[in-house]
Amino acid sequence: MAQNKIALYYAFAPVADPEAVRLWQRALCEKLGLRGRIIISKDGINGTVGGEIQAVKNYVRTTKEYGPFRALDVKWSDGGAEDFPRLSVKAREELVSFGAPGELEVNDDGVVGGGAHLTPEGLHALVAEREAAGRPVRFFDGRNAFEAQIGKFKDAIVPDVATTHDFIEELESGKYDELKDQPVVTYCTGGIRCEVLSSIMRKRGFQEVYQLDGGIVRYGEKYKDKGLWEGSLYVFDRRMHLEFSEDAKTIGQCVRCSAPSSEFHNCSNPACRTLTIYCSECAADPQTLRCPDGCAV
Repeated sequence: MAQNKIALYYAFAPVADPEAVRLWQRALCEKLGLRGRIIISKDGINGTVGGEIQAVKNYVRTTKEYGPFRALDVKWSDGGAEDFPRLSVKAREELVSFGAPGELEVNDDGVVGGGAHLTPEGLHALVAEREAAGRPVRFFDGRNAFEAQIGKFKDAIVPDVATTHDFIEELESGKYDELKDQPVVTYCTGGIRCEVLSSIMRKRGFQEVYQLDGGIVRYGEKYKDKGLWEGSLYVFDRRMHLEFSEDAKTIGQCVRCSAPSSEFHNCSNPACRTLTIYCSECAADPQTLRCPDGCAV
């Protein structure tokens, strides 16, 4: 039986013709039988693709042969093409939709003016160093707030954002001004959102900003559930979430009965379909697979 894998990857670099790259990427994935989601912009590429492991490896190797993508940052996980409904390859104005396409500056070395990159080991060293100096590190979640419901770094600040587009208004609200002179580590799933977020934060006066290189995925590969991470990782495919080991805590709670759960389900109301955490028992009945306070529609 053929082994399957999913590759999560990105690269920030100037792209002269995003539409031409989009056409090439679609043809390449179709040839290799891959499915997933890929976004190309003038600032680089971001994608998640799944399929037979050798096909995915061929895809990664071929994509790296294109000059701007030679430094492609790739994370691997279990799964395959069946975890995606289809192949989607799009060219967009922004690689990550923060709503500030003119603000991001990218050169051949990546994002200009972003936070300092930390390896998982470097993160632990920084935490220990700053705690010894009486300036504890503050973790800042760079994902949508609902993702943090099932997993986050211990004592992390989770901004009240429903989409990445909400971050700039949230940062400019004054809620986090106390962090501007403190060491702040941004983190997200695979690292790409924090490439942009850390740059945006520095431009708004945050003085000591870091980003977890490779995101939660690479940290989990290194430390599993023996480090500073707690819970499950939300992922944007049919798997919905993944755990780094059998020791993963369940920190999410069913919205109806508060039972521990990491399972997201859509509300059974066809006009609503809000994605929320339910336990298996409440999810099994359409009457309880409903927004407990009534649907917003």
